[in-house]
Amino acid sequence: MSLFDLRLQEIHDKLSRKELSVSDLVDQAYKRIGETEERVKAYLTLDEEGARAQAKALDEQLAKGGERGLLFGLPAGLKDNIVTEGLRTTCASQFLSNYDPVYDATVVKKLKAAQSVTIGKLNMDEFAMGGSNENSSFYPTRNPWNLDYVPGGSSGGSAAAVAAGEAYFALGSDTGGSIRQPASYCGVVGLKPTYGRVSRFGLVAFASSLDQIGPITKNVEDSAYVLQAIAGYDAMDSTSANVDVPDYMAALTGDVKGLRIGVPKEYFGDGIDPKVKDSVLTALKVLESFGATWEEVSLPHTDYAIAAYYLLASSEASSNLARFDGVRYGVRADDPDNLIDLYHKSRSQGFGPEVKRRIMLGTYALSSGYYDAYYVKAQKVRTLVKQDFDKVFADFDVIIGPTAPTTAFPIGSQVNDPLAMYMNDIITIPVSLSGVPAISVPCGFADGLPVGMQIIGKAFDEATVLRVAHAFEQHTDHHKARPRL
Repeated sequence: MSLFDLRLQEIHDKLSRKELSVSDLVDQAYKRIGETEERVKAYLTLDEEGARAQAKALDEQLAKGGERGLLFGLPAGLKDNIVTEGLRTTCASQFLSNYDPVYDATVVKKLKAAQSVTIGKLNMDEFAMGGSNENSSFYPTRNPWNLDYVPGGSSGGSAAAVAAGEAYFALGSDTGGSIRQPASYCGVVGLKPTYGRVSRFGLVAFASSLDQIGPITKNVEDSAYVLQAIAGYDAMDSTSANVDVPDYMAALTGDVKGLRIGVPKEYFGDGIDPKVKDSVLTALKVLESFGATWEEVSLPHTDYAIAAYYLLASSEASSNLARFDGVRYGVRADDPDNLIDLYHKSRSQGFGPEVKRRIMLGTYALSSGYYDAYYVKAQKVRTLVKQDFDKVFADFDVIIGPTAPTTAFPIGSQVNDPLAMYMNDIITIPVSLSGVPAISVPCGFADGLPVGMQIIGKAFDEATVLRVAHAFEQHTDHHKARPRL
């Protein structure tokens, strides 16, 4: 059995019994990367020298005994919009192709405190804007299940690395579905925590009221493990929630008896692949067989969520990306005529087409005369979407539906149709607008490609989301399937 097939707890047990060393884990990671990376293209930057030095230090600590961190010795990949001190962070953009941060994001500090080892930085859609990873300004990542298909986005590199066995776990960021959708496409587990549960400090901002960091793992138990390490209040993040962090591992009881599940009719309507629908309905029957009950519910403002999201997210992006001006950091255009020309040339050369599209849309929505008509109205729709969830959660413990309307699609098939690309997030976006937690777990296959089921929970109730996902996983083998590379 490959080390990548083991649960993180099993790896820890082997380390404790001296059956493995941290250097062994790192060796296996880079060996696998050497075998598959040329085809998958999950990483933008590797830190082999730093990882091996860290592994050596941890092995010395292991030999001496004593207390070890929660993620001791476990090699991880980080999405390339999470800043890492001294390790290049590009956001997959030419604008930051030379940016070496001078500080660590809070989640990176937490990983270091838990004694994880950073393998490298993972590919993504530029500035997290996209749903296929084709918007990376360096190269697209490919889906390990079929190299001619997209891995999803924007955390496509993170999901592909875990699916291909190039990382034991990874961190991604989710703005409108960017952890859950690629997890679905790549057949892995992706968790978006409640907004405010995990610090955003050091995450390069796309849409500040939506962005959230979360884990991508091979199974639900590993997801709980990693969330335990990165969750918690952070005074450096003004949106961080000062609420207690429960014991997520203790929540994995496997018990769903009496659980009440709401199944939105809007998540099974037009545009949903019948094979995806059948996989999710079959998964619901599995939960039902172990004592859960479910019934159809309605989230009536779902159809308006995408329009509201792209107005709000683009508006926040236009504001957040104003800092990239060619002056303070990042790439600067050569030979500008004056300051305004410097801004113009640097931004024209540095940003890709999708980033420019969203900046223009956001700037328009925020401009005088259009602010009330577009931005304010979108905020009102956001409130209505959140109220839909509040009403359902008054009677149900979780909401379940597909993660994405289809399985992964061929590379290049939607790149020239942004509206079709945006529609791939139709089921994940309402969750992001509401700020509640959700997880995508593998629940089947359609034409050889993975299907994901999305389990949505109440705010700060990741424990129940993980419990339901884990219970389903215990009675199915979908998460054990591996692509043949």
